[in-house]
Amino acid sequence: MNIKFKDINTGIVQARAVIEITEGVFLNEITILKKNRDIIVELPQKSFRGKDGKMYYMNIITFANEDKENFFKLEVKTEYNKWRGQNPKILVYENK
Repeated sequence: MNIKFKDINTGIVQARAVIEITEGVFLNEITILKKNRDIIVELPQKSFRGKDGKMYYMNIITFANEDKENFFKLEVKTEYNKWRGQNPKILVYENK
């Protein structure tokens, strides 16, 4: 699994990840969030409005069980921490 990160750093969103699952097959829009000093991996979802007017969310990625999902998220989180260690945030301030 090959993971590439793009630094976003807007609000709680820290980065987005693109994962190459197999050669030439990519998974987009994995979001890395930072809430209360915790790094959270958010997987992509499809949202749609039902006939009753309510919003419904469907997971794009489905796992056989919760352990596999947690392991996948842990792998992404570990790779993000390695990447962030090699690519520290650069804060730019405008001088007025």
